[in-house]
Amino acid sequence: MAFTLNVNGQEHTIDAPEDTPLLYVLRDELGLHGARYGCGVGQCGACTVLSNGAPLRSCVVPAARLRERNLTTVEGLRGPDGAQHALHRAFVAEQAGQCAYCIPGMVMTAAALLKAKPRPTEAELRAALDANLCRCGSHNRIVRAIQRAAEELAR
Repeated sequence: MAFTLNVNGQEHTIDAPEDTPLLYVLRDELGLHGARYGCGVGQCGACTVLSNGAPLRSCVVPAARLRERNLTTVEGLRGPDGAQHALHRAFVAEQAGQCAYCIPGMVMTAAALLKAKPRPTEAELRAALDANLCRCGSHNRIVRAIQRAAEELAR
């Protein structure tokens, strides 16, 4: 079945079975490897992308259902000139990723939060990340990174 997806501002024609999860289309068809396979049931957040600006677990949603949406992956946060987003820079500066497997999902969840609420409190930030798992225990550094990015974006 052929359908069209808008990913990171570009239209892509996809030829895949109707029930193929978005994550597989992103990684296998489009070569976008930022979203990661974690639990495969939408509970860990490693596969998080944005759908019309809202976090979406790409491992559980069939890609064909997202035809009318604007999808953004962690790669799509870069500027038109390829410059890193404030979240990318802040995560590196705060050394927020120990193994970094969860980081793309954390970054995408944070991007949605900061767009909706540019100056979240620490409690709001932790609540937003509650469904994103980090098995390394880097949550405090991740929170500091998002706070740093929020400061930079507010300037």
